[in-house]
Amino acid sequence: MDRNAGEHLITDIDIREYFREAVCAAAANQQLTVNEETILYVVNMLASFLRSETLFERTTDGYVIKTLVMTYADSINAETTSQKNRVLQRLGDIALFISGLFSYSLNRSLVDVDYYAAMGGSAYAHLADSMRHSYQGQTISMVFTELSRKFLALVDVLAEINEHCTLASDSDVLRLYELWLKTGSQRAAKQLQQNGIQPILVTASKQ
Repeated sequence: MDRNAGEHLITDIDIREYFREAVCAAAANQQLTVNEETILYVVNMLASFLRSETLFERTTDGYVIKTLVMTYADSINAETTSQKNRVLQRLGDIALFISGLFSYSLNRSLVDVDYYAAMGGSAYAHLADSMRHSYQGQTISMVFTELSRKFLALVDVLAEINEHCTLASDSDVLRLYELWLKTGSQRAAKQLQQNGIQPILVTASKQ
């Protein structure tokens, strides 16, 4: 057996175990119940995207992460159902990965976390519908259903995993407040409270 291949395998197993413990701990901390199969799916997704060749796609403009719109267009133009499902799965995975681990970077883009959640949640929902009709696809269909229904909650789980320090600036606080207004994120509300801000929805009074 190739020694380097063995070392790579051990590293890969360690990464998955680390992510599994992190996902379980964050979900428990946020009082979120997630099926074991869904946790395993998220863990494998995180481990997979650590490889640049999995996260990035080769295009005429070089290696890039395709926009969600471009990926959705690919699903529409897919020639077979299986090909369409693969593209939709990638769309959902990318949306969850980016909005969970890099949500603050979306502040510099034309779209926001709510857009990623809508696109990703919809992609997972379509996958669940597509696969639930076959016996072999029933289990993964239930996983995609949970990913769709708990998308924003899982975004919070990934965000907690990624968080290694407290908020650094007022702009971060503002970003958290905007996130809470748009998504109702319980994790964002808790972080705002920890920074002395009590998030309260203000409704217009009746005239």
